[in-house]
Order: sequence, then C-alpha cells, then structure tokens
Amino acid sequence: MICAALLAGGIGTRLDVGMPKQFYLIAGKPILIHSLEAFLKVEEMDEIIVSSPKECVNKTKDVIKEYDLTDPRITVIEGGKRRSDTILNSINYTLENDYPKDSIMVTHDAARIFVTPKLIKDSIRYAKQYGAASAVIPATDVIFESKKDGILTDVPDRQYLLQSQTPQSFNINHYIEIYSDLSDEEIDKLDEAMILFHMRGHEIGLFEGDRTNFKVTRPSDIKIANAMLRG
Repeated sequence: MICAALLAGGIGTRLDVGMPKQFYLIAGKPILIHSLEAFLKVEEMDEIIVSSPKECVNKTKDVIKEYDLTDPRITVIEGGKRRSDTILNSINYTLENDYPKDSIMVTHDAARIFVTPKLIKDSIRYAKQYGAASAVIPATDVIFESKKDGILTDVPDRQYLLQSQTPQSFNINHYIEIYSDLSDEEIDKLDEAMILFHMRGHEIGLFEGDRTNFKVTRPSDIKIANAMLRG
C-alpha cells in the first residue's frame, strides 16, 4: 500500500504570524489545504495521514472539513515532539491498522505547498526501486563550511552538493528495522527520514525536485507564494 505522512506540526516561530503556520492563509487558503489537495490528486495514494500538535488536532479536522475535503483517505493524528517522533507515530498508525510492512510511506512538509503530483509519484517510484528516496535540487551558491565560530574552514565542491526537499519516501519495514537498531543519541540526530537510512549505509535514490517546491518558512516566503498563486 502507499500512504503519505503529511507533516503539519510546526508552530511557525520564524514565520511570526501569530498562529500555527499550517492554518495561515495563502491566496485565501490554509497552507495545509494547499498541500493536502496535491496529495489527493495522486490516485496511487491509499491513505493520507495528517499529523498535528496535540492541541491542534480538532482544529486541523475542522479546517479540513471547512474546505470540503471529505475524502475517506484522510486521517488526522497527533504528531510527536520531534520530527522523527511524528514520522514514527505515522508508521505506528499504519501498523495498528494492519497495513503490510512493505508498504511505502511518503513524508512531506505541509509547508511545501507547491508540491506536484509528479513529484509525489516520482518519490513513490524511486522508493519502490531503492527502498528510500528523496527529492533534491542542485546547490546554486558557493557553500562555506565553518567548524570554528565565524571562521571559514572549508569550501566543498559545489558540483557534489544537493539541497534536500520533500517528498521523501521509504519502505516502512526497512525504516522499522533500522530505527529499532539505533541508539538514543542517533535518534536525536534524525532531522529527516533519509538520515536514518544513511546512518546504516542504506542506498537512497535521489530524484529531481523543483525549485518552486520551497518551504514556507519566513515572511518573505508568504509574499512569494501569494504572488505565484495569484499570477
């Protein structure tokens, strides 16, 4: 089976809009709804699991209902304290509902509202082939590395540098097997799902992302997103 974990647990500190950013309106529609609608267009998707902070679960359900997204594939669950906890909650939901362990999970930041059905389908296809996959785009700027405060220590070769995006997808069984073998210290380093696979030398398929698939994080991103959607 194919399921999505739509990560909508951010509180929007950097966005500074006075509310959890998934509820903020862009071009007249909440950030969460923009992303959710893109996933609903993917016929292969069997389940779309929307994670939310505990205090926002009911609000999340109300917003989805308000925009008439009554598709039975949508489920809202409580997210975790960390990103890795939220992904694990989504996985546990699938296991509790007897999904096959070899199912594919597509994780995505709800704040990346310009995700396309093509990106989602590419993510599924690469995950089936490699067991884990991530959207990436080439780094366009020269990257400075600093391992001393305020001091340049290295300039990595840009031709080998890629910026990760979501969707990121993986075989649920592979994720569980690796996660159960990690130490607490390693789990604390799981900023995103692909780090888990990289820690154990698992091959990760990389597919072409899209520069418009940026994450709405700062006030300037809101202006750009509004301009793009309103043409």
